[in-house]
Amino acid sequence: MSNERFIEDSYEKALIELFTEQLGYDYLNGREAQSDFVEADYFHPYYLKRLRHMLKVLNPTLHAVALEEAERKVCRIEAGNMVQNNELFMDYLQHGIEVTYSVGGETKYDIVYLVDFDNVERNDFLLVNQWTYVEHSKKRADLLVFLNGLPVVLMELKSPSREDTDASAAYRQLKNYMKEIPSMFTYNAFCVMSDMTESKAGTITASEDRYMQWKSKDGVYESKEAVDYDVFFEGMFQKEHLLDILKNFICFNKDESGDAKILAAYHQYFAVKKAIQRTREAVTGDGKIGVFWHTQGSGKSLSMVFYAHLLQSAVVQPTIVVITDRNDLDNQLYGQFVRCKDFLRQVPVQAQSREHLRELLEGRAANGIIFTTMQKFEDYDAPLSERRNIIVMSDEAHRGQYGFEERVNPETGKISIGTARLIHDSLPHASFVGFTGTPVELRDRNTKEVFGDYIDVYDMTQSVLDKATVPVYYESRVINLRLNEEALELIDKEYELLEQEGAGSDQIEKSKRDLSHLEELLGADETIDSLVQDILKHYENYREQELTGKAMIVA
Repeated sequence: MSNERFIEDSYEKALIELFTEQLGYDYLNGREAQSDFVEADYFHPYYLKRLRHMLKVLNPTLHAVALEEAERKVCRIEAGNMVQNNELFMDYLQHGIEVTYSVGGETKYDIVYLVDFDNVERNDFLLVNQWTYVEHSKKRADLLVFLNGLPVVLMELKSPSREDTDASAAYRQLKNYMKEIPSMFTYNAFCVMSDMTESKAGTITASEDRYMQWKSKDGVYESKEAVDYDVFFEGMFQKEHLLDILKNFICFNKDESGDAKILAAYHQYFAVKKAIQRTREAVTGDGKIGVFWHTQGSGKSLSMVFYAHLLQSAVVQPTIVVITDRNDLDNQLYGQFVRCKDFLRQVPVQAQSREHLRELLEGRAANGIIFTTMQKFEDYDAPLSERRNIIVMSDEAHRGQYGFEERVNPETGKISIGTARLIHDSLPHASFVGFTGTPVELRDRNTKEVFGDYIDVYDMTQSVLDKATVPVYYESRVINLRLNEEALELIDKEYELLEQEGAGSDQIEKSKRDLSHLEELLGADETIDSLVQDILKHYENYREQELTGKAMIVA
């Protein structure tokens, strides 16, 4: 045996020990598990004997005919290609299998469950190494996690001592398996690739850069680039965590370009769990769930989807109102929820006007996911709903959007009311959670008054360490725009206005009038020319050899 093979085998044994001694899984060697198989059994990716036994254990009151029908359905999934087959299986796994069968001439309808998500110990957790499966060719997976006889996780291991064989080689091997034994991946929740120094998880549709580390066992984040392998495996494969991930943190993002299977990252998983706990407390308390700060680019929109999904089991028949401050953000977020509507088990609705928002909320007794901009809450003279099981999710929650104060315009005498006050008056017993990609300022009193304290913080530093976002480097530049004194004075006035918290509508209109003149100055030919010349000089003289690639100009 080569030294590399010896080290890889030693790593495999270390993982088997971790799963059996620390995590409480059963273990079988593949040859031992398959010792009584007939030849046809090697063409089954599932462990049929255990699957049949667990169907009886999990559904003790159902007729044998119902269990036979469920077994037939789950063992003969032929919905289309590998991804479509997998999508059908995940629906069976998460929600059960609807069966229609006949007993004594009477037609019956039942749901047969493959997993007991509420009672962890009623399930069968088995780790198997070197399981043989034959399809287009014969393959042996390094490690398989069987849940109630179903191979939900496939792991590919590589020796950490081999310079040319690392986690990337494991990824290529996984893709090869998907070609050679595609039926194994009908039943796959996610895959793992590991070389001991780096362990990552991803789905059957994920590119290599979408495979992610799992850096926490308990929601306390590890602030370093790589963590020990035991953090990854104990974090994901504690029995409670694994069942929770399978049920609530895997979904399909469906659009015209194809279906992408999404597995939550560790920061999304733990943050959403914290948010759900805070929601339970807020619904019966002061309604302040908190602020969910996850930096730009770290999957905040999908975190909102996972949160909305899990809300439906945490709060009785909740109505979810998602608020943004701009139409383009409303459309983007609404689109994300629509692409995940099967996972959410309901179709989101977008309020088209104030009147439409009123129709969607007034008289609604339960459920629903409603998207609206905050401006649609203006001009109501009575609450739209007084129910307590309404959860308001505000995207990009920051001080500019949410104020409770009434302000009087000294020039016109007109009273303006803060947006938060308008929303609270419309939904007086709702609970509020704020999602933001930027930190809430220390002096920002309004955001905390509306939402409460931070639920979870996943900042740029952690995101860059996790390679969830690329690092951003700032280099100070001073450009002479050749502006006159009048333009500079106008700019100073605008900054002073922006410093005032909760600017009212009159101030905003005045700002727009002032800015229209300012735009003439900033858009003057000589100003634009000075900007263009500076950009050209910068890249031609200082960056031509130093930094190759693309450049983006953001205005």
